[in-house]
Amino acid sequence: MKDMTTGSPMRLVLSFMLPLLLGMVFQQFYNMVDTVVVGKFLGVKALAGVGSTGSINFLVLGLCNGICAGFAIPVAQKFGQRDFDGLRKFVGNMIWLSVFFAAAITLVTTVLCRQFLVWMNTPEDTFSYAYDYIFLIFLGIPATMLYNLLSGILRSLGDSRTPLYFLVFSSLLNVVLDVVFILSFHMGVAGAGWATLLSQLISGLLCLGYMAKYFPILRLKREDLKLDWSYSSRLLMMGLPMGMQYSITAMGSILLQTAVNTLGASAMAAMTAGSKVSNFAVCPFDAIGSTAATFAGQNIGAAKPERVHQGVRAASVIGIVYSIAIFGVLTLFGGNLTTLFLDKGEDTAAVESIIQLSRQFLIINALFYIPLLYVNLLRFTIQGLGFSNLAVGAGVFEMVARGVFGLCLVPFFGFAAVCFANPAAWVMADVFLFPAYYACLKKRGYEPRSVKKHVPRCVQP
Repeated sequence: MKDMTTGSPMRLVLSFMLPLLLGMVFQQFYNMVDTVVVGKFLGVKALAGVGSTGSINFLVLGLCNGICAGFAIPVAQKFGQRDFDGLRKFVGNMIWLSVFFAAAITLVTTVLCRQFLVWMNTPEDTFSYAYDYIFLIFLGIPATMLYNLLSGILRSLGDSRTPLYFLVFSSLLNVVLDVVFILSFHMGVAGAGWATLLSQLISGLLCLGYMAKYFPILRLKREDLKLDWSYSSRLLMMGLPMGMQYSITAMGSILLQTAVNTLGASAMAAMTAGSKVSNFAVCPFDAIGSTAATFAGQNIGAAKPERVHQGVRAASVIGIVYSIAIFGVLTLFGGNLTTLFLDKGEDTAAVESIIQLSRQFLIINALFYIPLLYVNLLRFTIQGLGFSNLAVGAGVFEMVARGVFGLCLVPFFGFAAVCFANPAAWVMADVFLFPAYYACLKKRGYEPRSVKKHVPRCVQP
């Protein structure tokens, strides 16, 4: 466990963020392996089909992950207050709520899976690939929620290393299962889905066993497992807005993906390859966001709002330096990285076209990574401060921006409009988040030095 209420904010942010970052990189790694194996061995249409599920995948799993992240915030606050009895009661109520949401979301998504793809105008030649993959991902929602819930609790207690170890193991397992299921058992894209499902389940079970053995603070008594509305309502107030925020953001991505689907398999494959590389590149921003939520939650629990702002400043320095560096890397090597997903034995002209489109997508997105940094940093800090409902506003701004590009601009400007959709969404979200952050910080008792009343030294008591 790590106490983030004392000590250097820069040191604490870095030490907490780095294991979290490695975990996210490995999580992207095994998602990326699915795509690499599919693209290399099953072809461009299979790649386009799996890639076209990215936005609906984000909609559903973002809802689940957001709920789990929101549930963890009261735990961080109770840990900052040193109220361990209240902490355990929150964990007990989280279990009941998580079981309900996992069952309900799995039922709805598996039943409506085919209809989702129809609504997104998924082309007929990629439809079966998309369905075979995303159905299994939806079937594995309970496993996904198990891991995210438990790892969120551990991070709330300041432990960002343990979830990393289990995620590394399951990532490597996913690679092995991808190769076995697709190449040896010839299961097609369904093999990639089964590999992801089983790997998530194992990482969640490992987290559960570790917590039961090594975290006595989390050993629940019978009264902790009693469903209590005062605790459940607080969890819902934090979890549902965060889940809705991800889902609202994803709705814009779905509108954009629907527009991309009308541009054909090459454009779909280019966006898939570019997005997979970009997802790797932006892992530090995701890690900064999750760190900010824990840092803010613990320090607000300890009644130290000034440290929250110090943490935001420290994270800003880290994120801006990284943004500049990764822009240079993607400008020089982005096009080459997208070839990982393509079988050069296919139509050479088509492959070259996909590489050029993917490179264009990557460079334009990377140019706006600093606005993306603040989308993650400020949104998660606001949630850590206890104002999850306000963070939903950022998702609305992102949805509107992507929706406008998808519905209005892609039909006229083609793939160029696709490349600018994410940057427009990030900038729009920041327009909302900056004033919202300062308003929330002020409500928690923080007053910037520049506006504090100056008392002349000669009259100070």
